Parts: sequence; C-alpha cells; structure tokens
Amino acid sequence: MGSIRPSNIKRIAMELVEKNQGTFNENFDKNRAILKTSLNGVSKRTLNLIAGYVTRYVLKKQSRLKKEIEEGTAPAPAS
Repeated sequence: MGSIRPSNIKRIAMELVEKNQGTFNENFDKNRAILKTSLNGVSKRTLNLIAGYVTRYVLKKQSRLKKEIEEGTAPAPAS
C-alpha cells in the first residue's frame, strides 16, 4: 500500500495543472524541471511530492478522457 498524500500537495498540483493546461505531461522528470523553475523556496521533498502528484493527476485525467470518448459521453471539444 502506498502512503496518502497531504491535501495541500494535491490542491497545489491540481491548481497548477488546471492553470497551465498542456504544460505538464506524464514524464516525472520534465514535470519536476517545470515546477523547479516556477516554484521558488520549496524543499526538495515537497517539490518531488508535487511533481509526482502532477504526473499521476495528468495520467488519471487522460485515462478519464479516453474512457469518456470510448463511451461517447465526452463533451464536445472547445474551439
């Protein structure tokens, strides 16, 4: 079993992903590099926790969208 992430890590990660659509992807190292430049004064451990959750969140979001498309319940893409 894995450990449960604190809610502040989740909240920060979700806010960053929603604010910067398309910036983050499923690569932890690239996400960590992006966060390192945008978050100043954050400890290494906190940075890694946020980057890990961002990666996980992006993967979850992609799989949810793929499932909705397969079921035909996805909203129309914004133009």
